[in-house]
Amino acid sequence: MKARTIEIRIPRLAATILACAATAVIVSGVPGATQSQPPQAINSADEIEKFCGNIADAARDRRYAIQARELEVLKGDIDRRVKQLEEKRAEYEKWMKLRQDFMDKATENVVSIYARMRPDAAAERLSEMDPALAAAIMLKLRVKQSGLIMNEMERAIAAKLTGIMASAARKEDPT
Repeated sequence: MKARTIEIRIPRLAATILACAATAVIVSGVPGATQSQPPQAINSADEIEKFCGNIADAARDRRYAIQARELEVLKGDIDRRVKQLEEKRAEYEKWMKLRQDFMDKATENVVSIYARMRPDAAAERLSEMDPALAAAIMLKLRVKQSGLIMNEMERAIAAKLTGIMASAARKEDPT
């Protein structure tokens, strides 16, 4: 045998009244039906509307207080996250400075190595290297040393490095 479902239709006014009364009980702290005090009888819809109208300000104030608390919690969370981001930014800047110092020192060491090499050996090594890196090293060497090294290079490689070095020396952006 199939179970039957019973549909109860509550008129719209009655549903509104029940919702208002439930809200009033929650907001005002008036004991509900499950508490020890007996519920008071409501005589008419006018009394319910008056009651709802009377507690509307208290309900609104309560809602604003709850929202204010939630906003304070969110503000604290945002402040905490901003502080974490600032700490991470400071750490990142510290590491970037260490990295830049290391790169500067490494570049100085590489340039000094090529400055001490014989021109023919330096030309051979720089020819096999990435042209942009080779040009950067050549720019940091003294002009006389760069000239001697380029004199020992193949013409095509020396021309390519010269083009890169000339582009780097431009005051304006060629693009």
